Amino acid sequence: MEIDIHSINMILLLGVVLFGGTLTGRLFQKWKIPQVVGYIGLGLILGQTGLNIINGKIITSLRPFSTFALGLIGFMIGGELKIQTIKKFGKQFVTILLLESLSAFVVVFIFITSLSFFFFKDMRIALSLGLLMGAISSATAPAATTDVLWENKTRGPLTTIILGIVAMDDAVSLLLFAVATSVAGILTGQDGGSLLASLGGLAWEIGISVALGAGLGFLLYIIIRGFVDEDKILAFSIGAILLLIGLAQSLAVDVILATMAMGFFISNFAPRRSKETFHLVEKFTPPVYVLFFVMVGATLNVKGLTFVTVSMALVYLVGRMGGKTAGSIIGALLSKAPGSVRKYLPLCLFSQAGVAIGLSIVAGQTFPGVIGDTIVLVVTATTFVVQIIGPASVKYAVSKAGEVGLNISEQDLIRQSRGADLADADIPVIGEGENLRSILNIFATRDNLYYPVSDKDNRLMGILSIEKLKDTFIASDLSDYLLAHDIMDKVNYTASMDTEAAEIYSIFQKSHVASIPVVDKDGKVEGMIEYRRMQQHLSRRLSELKEKARRMEEE
Repeated sequence: MEIDIHSINMILLLGVVLFGGTLTGRLFQKWKIPQVVGYIGLGLILGQTGLNIINGKIITSLRPFSTFALGLIGFMIGGELKIQTIKKFGKQFVTILLLESLSAFVVVFIFITSLSFFFFKDMRIALSLGLLMGAISSATAPAATTDVLWENKTRGPLTTIILGIVAMDDAVSLLLFAVATSVAGILTGQDGGSLLASLGGLAWEIGISVALGAGLGFLLYIIIRGFVDEDKILAFSIGAILLLIGLAQSLAVDVILATMAMGFFISNFAPRRSKETFHLVEKFTPPVYVLFFVMVGATLNVKGLTFVTVSMALVYLVGRMGGKTAGSIIGALLSKAPGSVRKYLPLCLFSQAGVAIGLSIVAGQTFPGVIGDTIVLVVTATTFVVQIIGPASVKYAVSKAGEVGLNISEQDLIRQSRGADLADADIPVIGEGENLRSILNIFATRDNLYYPVSDKDNRLMGILSIEKLKDTFIASDLSDYLLAHDIMDKVNYTASMDTEAAEIYSIFQKSHVASIPVVDKDGKVEGMIEYRRMQQHLSRRLSELKEKARRMEEE
């Protein structure tokens, strides 16, 4: 049997990318830097800017995988957009979206047109470059931004506005690009397409994307509503997303918009069923995201930059960031957005990637020569920069806004906790020689149902429960003569203050015990963890976080 060496190399490469990307992301997390920066950094090293291990041919062959990742990102973003939230923040969404997009467009148009005329001495080329790059500048990459939000479990008004903005930013950018392409085509005498045809094509693309997403979302809901098997729900969900992506590509419509519409439909019209669906898809996505962002970094190629393109890249970068900053601040003020949005939203709009690079490639094909080449190089070079600083800026913004860690589930809390967070360290320890009268006094003054029993050196000997105490009174005529040692139960499981809460929770679930004593390395009692009280602690903590997020949204 003949072995395909290229297939082996591709599998090996994917293994290196996934393993190396995950390791790099973990290191960056330890350094308090968003993990996505580590993924992209590894891609830069392996890709066309660095070692060229991931070359153009490999990037092309893996393009369907990148499209699948974008589809998953669109689906998850759509799931975050609730009708209730849109009604509440709709005015702010629209106002900020239009002002930050148009401000970036106008500022970049003025800056690039001026600099281009200085370099090329041709107003038609200068205006064309200004229009096209202005339109591209209005796009904000949803992938890197949302990855930081999900990594940090954020929730609050800033997070809500960010998700709404990055979800719709691309639609505004496509509209501006359609207009810019038509005008630039007229200016240069090239076939940029008529304005009416461009707008008609854009309307078709948006309409079909939304219709496809809603239709597949309804079909998925019909199929999975009767299932309880998580494996089948996940398989149907991923299959539906892939089917939607394939249909969107066949009809030449926007993949992110289509999958976002699908996620939006399921989240809002099947809210109970959708929670499990999104939870399962979210658990499926981490390796996909790692591979995707490494490929994003590998795609960037800043070789071949000249003084002209470097100068234009710097001007484009300053103009885009300045325009988005000014527009988002003005939009937040006009729409009376919360203070955290006014202060920190500008820092969350710097990233650009997929759509911007895609539009630059379209511009390069539509306007070959100096215009197309300049746009591709400038957008690639600036993407290189903003993909590094963008995620860090988002993390800083949501941290300063106080929204980190507010969107967590019970499982998240368990993963973050240890025995010390759950233990009742002040619980009285019953000596093994104590009589029933003394034991009853302890039970009467506390609401605990289980107490540790220790010897004279405070080493754990057993557990005494309220149920055992009741049984003792019912069953024994000698209850007045019994000591704690006589009625205590044997200890089957113990934990330490450093034991991970997930391990403790697993013991409760699998062994059906109601309490676990906490001891040190010498077996001395340090506290007690009751399953009932642990559940109360987790519920109370989740309620506190939700209430904090709710108050922030109402400010």
